[in-house]
Amino acid sequence: MLAISDLHVAYGQSEVLHGLNVSVAANEIVAIMGRNGMGKTTLMKSLMGILPTKSGSVTMDGAELNKLESYERVAKGLAYVPQGRMIFSTMTVKENIETGLVVHGESEVPGAIYELFPVLLEMKNRRGGNLSGGQQQQLAIARALATKPKVLLLDEPTEGIQPSIIKEMARTLKRIRDERGLSIVVSEQVLSFALDIADRVLVIENGEIVRDDPRDTVDATQISKYLSV
Repeated sequence: MLAISDLHVAYGQSEVLHGLNVSVAANEIVAIMGRNGMGKTTLMKSLMGILPTKSGSVTMDGAELNKLESYERVAKGLAYVPQGRMIFSTMTVKENIETGLVVHGESEVPGAIYELFPVLLEMKNRRGGNLSGGQQQQLAIARALATKPKVLLLDEPTEGIQPSIIKEMARTLKRIRDERGLSIVVSEQVLSFALDIADRVLVIENGEIVRDDPRDTVDATQISKYLSV
């Protein structure tokens, strides 16, 4: 569903990603783990076209994405929940979700989205900025789902969120995958969350993938070494 091949991304003269190769199957959840500054967010932004690619290829469902603008990638089926959520704080919950509907020319928020996130239905007329961190994260995911993605990218979704909400989010993401049949790529530093949701766990270190393990064979002790500061 998503194939990243020999991807090089740089900020000016400074190369951050050094020839990444990652494949994500249909209906698969892949967690990319690593400390801050190792290239997780750079990878997410380059996949969305926010950062230009120096060289390499990114295909989704067989179609090359690298030449496309960000909004064109969204129309093709790539959705992005950025680090820090980036919801529209002065708009209502309902209005936030509606921004995702524009891609396919729709205007009515599907009931299935509120079913996934009941708290958003309760608060649909409340401003996004008045929601808690966990509620804002749910809103950001709901907005992304409104674009009807094939692949959902989540950048550090557990950041600043309390443990009980993290467990609920893990359940919801697995439900989204099972009910909607999409692929999910999540960058993360919380190992327990990654092990809870992922079919495969990758580790990025200094802009390179250094581990790629199926969930069943993950050695948590080994991966923890890459996450400790």
